[in-house]
Amino acid sequence: MEKVEWKVEGMDCTNCALTITRYLQKEGMKEVKVNFIGGDVNFETDGTRSKETLTKGIADLGYKVVDEHIATNLQRSTFNLQHLFSNHLQRFLFCLPFTLVLMLHMLPWHIHFLMNPWIQLAICLPVFIVGMGYFGVSAVKSLRRGIPNMNVLIAVGALAAFIYSFIGTLNNYGPDYIFYETTATIITLVFLGEWVEHKSVSTTQKELNKLAGHQKVMANMIAFDEEHKELIFPVENTQLHTGDLVLIKTGEQVPADCKILWGEAYVSEALLTGESKPIHKQKKDTLIGGSLFTEGTVKAQVTAVGKDTVLSNILNLVKQAQGEKPPIQQLADKISAIFVPVVLGIAVLTFLLNYFAFNIALTPSLMRSIAVLVISCPCAMGLATPAAIAVGLGRATKKGILFRNAKSLELFKNISTVVFDKTGTLTKGKLKISNVEYVNIDEATFKRIVFSIEKYSNHPIAKTITAEWKVNDPISWKKIEEVKGVGMKAEDNEGNIYQLGKTGAGKRQAVLLKNDVLLGGFDMEDEIREETKDIISYLHSKNIKTVLLSGDSFEKTNRLAQTVGIDEVYAEKTPEEKLQIIEQLNKVSPVAMVGDGINDAPALAKATIGISISDASQLAMQTAQVVLTNNGIKHLPLALGLGRYTFLTIKGNLFWAFIYNIVAIPIAAIGLLHPGVAALAMGFSDVVLAINSIRLNYRKVI
Repeated sequence: MEKVEWKVEGMDCTNCALTITRYLQKEGMKEVKVNFIGGDVNFETDGTRSKETLTKGIADLGYKVVDEHIATNLQRSTFNLQHLFSNHLQRFLFCLPFTLVLMLHMLPWHIHFLMNPWIQLAICLPVFIVGMGYFGVSAVKSLRRGIPNMNVLIAVGALAAFIYSFIGTLNNYGPDYIFYETTATIITLVFLGEWVEHKSVSTTQKELNKLAGHQKVMANMIAFDEEHKELIFPVENTQLHTGDLVLIKTGEQVPADCKILWGEAYVSEALLTGESKPIHKQKKDTLIGGSLFTEGTVKAQVTAVGKDTVLSNILNLVKQAQGEKPPIQQLADKISAIFVPVVLGIAVLTFLLNYFAFNIALTPSLMRSIAVLVISCPCAMGLATPAAIAVGLGRATKKGILFRNAKSLELFKNISTVVFDKTGTLTKGKLKISNVEYVNIDEATFKRIVFSIEKYSNHPIAKTITAEWKVNDPISWKKIEEVKGVGMKAEDNEGNIYQLGKTGAGKRQAVLLKNDVLLGGFDMEDEIREETKDIISYLHSKNIKTVLLSGDSFEKTNRLAQTVGIDEVYAEKTPEEKLQIIEQLNKVSPVAMVGDGINDAPALAKATIGISISDASQLAMQTAQVVLTNNGIKHLPLALGLGRYTFLTIKGNLFWAFIYNIVAIPIAAIGLLHPGVAALAMGFSDVVLAINSIRLNYRKVI
């Protein structure tokens, strides 16, 4: 199965996304995900349908694949012929003068030539043609595919007012039957509302668009001529390939994922991790594409380009999360799918009841029916979740927090227990030597002996010791071996036997013996992260229980728990036992598990919400719902807070969407709203949702 990622233009509501989703599924595509806010369409294909066929099918629906090479010239030309205007602002500005002139005849002092219905028809006609060219065409295509969208309501409302007025003009029924200004007002104000809505909704994508903007930059590529002289010339980073050499200088952006071959620099990875403090990078270190050089110059080799880079992986994760829908949104989508036919039915019922049951005249009855059509807003229900998720995920990504699955947002509101792994989560995962003791030996000699022994060991702890206590004149041993479960044993040229490791002698974790006589000892400790204690205190302040779950010894685990104030401890547990404990805790209350994402993968998967700590370059290996890419847990409260408040924003948006329609439709049905005012209200109803969602960008969540 091939995975396809397209960018599609022309979607403006959930029904648009649903139309494309159903079309692709009907064509046999799998794992279809459509995000109408970002315009992202992802699916898997087995090749039975060509991309050209699918692209043409999407074009026939009224949408356009904009970044796919196989998009045909026929599709582009057809799309452009149908759309003389590039956006709703241009359509609004074109229609506005005609509509304002039509409105003049409603002033107390009459402009006589405007009272002529044929002149009103001539003035209204350009607006009607532009309106039907967009709303009418969109409505017909959606009806043809069996998924009527909001434009059906607008088109029917405007068309009804126009036809009613045209019949009145032909038969000379008089001014009581002429409502060309209603047609023009509906079309013009809906164009205005659509433009404002699109601008508002696009603001919810601000942070993600900023991240995507760093994908294309210029690079200084290094090449060599026939005489092997170094040449440097600028190229766009999209032209780079794995293995290419690049020069990166102060103030420049890293063009692609690289490995430093020469030089050193201080690099800001704030764009990816939210960590503003520059990181020192030197030879053999990796550079993440999109990060910024604050000081230094390096020559580096490209290790990944295009879709394989860390930045691209991050964007893909966010897009996948945007394509997901929490269970709370699924009900709204089901209602949106049947909303248009229901409103059409209500509009017909409104006309019949007003005209026949309540003996209201034909014209007011029709105006009320039209008002019902144009004030109804199915888009609000479909926009509720995507708008909030776009803002929440954008803010999270800026801080190095990646939500892999938007469905988990609904679970954040109930988290009452947070379980931590120890090594690499609450601690840095980097051992250091501590509590060194010397017995009848000086420090330099002790370190020289230990280094000389440990340099022959393959144990990870040995690498830490040799790096910290490196000497230039190590001892040459006559014989040296590693004794399983004990440590290292060495014999020098004079026949002295040295042992280093766990023995019964001394109080330290590792001791050094010479001919069974204690020379000294030391401990190995994992350094606690600076933020650990503050994070635990914060969780306690929110009445969240903290648990430490580790495979390490009881002594070390309990000492750490007491130091940082963790409530409950489980030590010396195997991965299988960790899984069982998480399962037991989950039965009591929803649990968030925080671990390193790889070793703790089973436990993370079992928890209500799995949160992993990871280097940004290891995202592909992560399976947790949330990934913290800044190598620490300092943004854990922000992740929990954003998860919770994003869900609350979704609930608030859905509440507004439902209440708006429940209240607005009856008000229009009883004649309290003119169709023009109804059109304006409909257009701006979505703006309320966008503004409420944008508040999430600035809201205090911790």
